[in-house]
Amino acid sequence: MEKKRYHLIGICGTAMASLAGMLVEQGHKVTGSDENVYPPMSLELERLGIPVCDGYRAENLRERPDVIVIGNAISRGNPEIEFALNEKMYYTSMAAVVKENFIRGHHSIVVAGTHGKTTTTSLMAWAMERAGADPSFLIGGVAENFNSSFRVTTGPYFVIEGDEYDTAYFDKGPKFMHYLPDTVILNNIEFDHADIYRDLDAVKFAFSRLINLIPDRGHLIAGFDSPIVRELSHRAFCPVESFGTEEGARWRAIDVDFTGEMTSFTVQVEGRDFERYRTPLAGMFNVRNCLAVIAA
Repeated sequence: MEKKRYHLIGICGTAMASLAGMLVEQGHKVTGSDENVYPPMSLELERLGIPVCDGYRAENLRERPDVIVIGNAISRGNPEIEFALNEKMYYTSMAAVVKENFIRGHHSIVVAGTHGKTTTTSLMAWAMERAGADPSFLIGGVAENFNSSFRVTTGPYFVIEGDEYDTAYFDKGPKFMHYLPDTVILNNIEFDHADIYRDLDAVKFAFSRLINLIPDRGHLIAGFDSPIVRELSHRAFCPVESFGTEEGARWRAIDVDFTGEMTSFTVQVEGRDFERYRTPLAGMFNVRNCLAVIAA
């Protein structure tokens, strides 16, 4: 891969800082800018050797980068955006760079849904790590088991948190539309992000578009405790593996016990016992998160 110079506008966001680290691991030169730069992200970027400009100024782009990555919190009127537009510089989004630099050519496992994405993505990456699959991953938070929010490996799998929030000021579609999904874990769908989705139908439409991206050889891991996921799963062109605690799901968690130090539950597949599991995570929501990974 050709080594390039990247400049990330809004570099201190969790996803943007993680992308900066991933690009450095690929051997690219990375700089960035942000306002109110402070720990912990400032320290992490310093550890990675990435220079960060405190504040947005056209001068930050005088040493012309090959690629400008614009964070989704950055809008028109930003001095660096205006300079880049006037100078016809090449710019793109975080999600698009992740797709082309890291996901394309890999088996993409996208963890989506209104709630539980970060936890389930962390669980999926750790389960695959323990199974020897050596996954790359990008998580919307620091996973304690890895002490990192990202990792780049030579393995065939990429596990990514599929954010339904918009991508950039010039791309108002969900980030997950860029992630070339082979396997989608879809935990639940409710009305959220009222600043960009006008109503529940708009949210449903966004997730139906994600389902429509899965190839016929892929899989949808569908949380059937969510009525909307259950409804949308019928639109999939790929096999559907349903999970949940209620009747109708192929993978079910039953006999859940919260009384000890660990949460324990039995997994059944089509009514037959599969295995009993334990987790330090509390609550029925986390039972569903674990069950999603088991089914996947």
